[in-house]
Amino acid sequence: MKKYLLFALALIAAPAAAETVAITGGKVVIGDGSAPVEGGTVVLRDGKVVAAGSDVSIPADARRVDATGRWVTPGIFAGFSRVGLSEIGAVSQTNDISGGSSAYNASIDVVPAINPKASAIAVNRTAGVTRAVVAPSTGRNIFAGFGAVIDLGQDYDAITKARAFQFVEFGESGAAEAGGSRSALYAEFRSMLAEAARYARGPVSYDSDILTRSDARALQDVINGRVRLVVHVERASDILQLIKLGREYPRIKLVMVGVSEGWLVADKIAASGIPVIASALNDLPESFESIAATQSNIGRMKRAGVNIAIGMINDWDQTQLRYSAQYAGNLVAIGKIPGASGLSWDEAFAAITSGPAKTLGIDGRIGSLRPGRAGDVVIWDGDPLELSSAPVMVMIDGVQQSLDNRQARLRERYRTPEEDTLPKAYER
Repeated sequence: MKKYLLFALALIAAPAAAETVAITGGKVVIGDGSAPVEGGTVVLRDGKVVAAGSDVSIPADARRVDATGRWVTPGIFAGFSRVGLSEIGAVSQTNDISGGSSAYNASIDVVPAINPKASAIAVNRTAGVTRAVVAPSTGRNIFAGFGAVIDLGQDYDAITKARAFQFVEFGESGAAEAGGSRSALYAEFRSMLAEAARYARGPVSYDSDILTRSDARALQDVINGRVRLVVHVERASDILQLIKLGREYPRIKLVMVGVSEGWLVADKIAASGIPVIASALNDLPESFESIAATQSNIGRMKRAGVNIAIGMINDWDQTQLRYSAQYAGNLVAIGKIPGASGLSWDEAFAAITSGPAKTLGIDGRIGSLRPGRAGDVVIWDGDPLELSSAPVMVMIDGVQQSLDNRQARLRERYRTPEEDTLPKAYER
């Protein structure tokens, strides 16, 4: 019992402070789409990247980490998730993803509900995921509320950027929230934006049956372009309608997420300049809005000039952010199939690192190993896009993180079961 108590206390203890570190000899991936650098060096100081690549000077006071024979990359940035908002999805007491029947919608902020000690955070950190987009799900209307960007570190200071974007449902889900049709959805969207604009003109006298005061106040940063509007949209015709809405409301900074049929209108998306966080492996018509889904979707949009990143909306997005690397690797493999369209290795890795950061306008802070970015570094025992590879070291903001998690402890517990440590149901 004593050893387990000490172990638990060690897990609760805060990680060490950031230090000056030089990681040498590894295959360094910057994460910006450039090719890996053999025998490169990464230097971190005060939690940030100082330099990365070849011919990098090593400070005399740096702790050296030999990464010879390893890959050194920025941490994976999960482009869309609900991690930290739920422990067990089917148990309502642990599920804070949606506002449910609450009267609040656009004014909801996920930050107070994020649990940095949720089991999924440690599991995904161990797999090399260091940052994540966290979005709410809709409750009573098409606007779900403010999402955030978080880090997956061991401490409780998880928030990288609060109120990073507002999330809204279009397509089938949005139509259902709006009363049952896409026509109602677009009418509701325009009405809510009009009410938000009316609130701005007279907040004291504002009163509305369409948009509550708190939600109208929340949408001010959206209509003024200070906060991005992330829109879940899948069907090609809905994508075109969203592009049209973007022209109607030029101050709103739109981001599309999902986009299963994006390849059908890739030239239109590219011309609009709206960035995309796409689901990588949708290839079956699981709904009427994804009839044309194909695994070549991202590759074709990339070839058309779309600003692309990988996300996992409604795809194990509460727990399995680690699949991002697998999905990126699959897109590399797909590119080798005659007639298919995928990504190069460099493009694929950027799509799970700097890509999401660029989409949300924070690539100057995180997402790559360029100087001045957060010191999120992962050392891998092999190619990070191969399933057989795993991290041997994870650093977030320059602080080395534990590679332990509940799944690993359960595996070790039951690897060689002993009678005195097992519940009675396991007696032989």
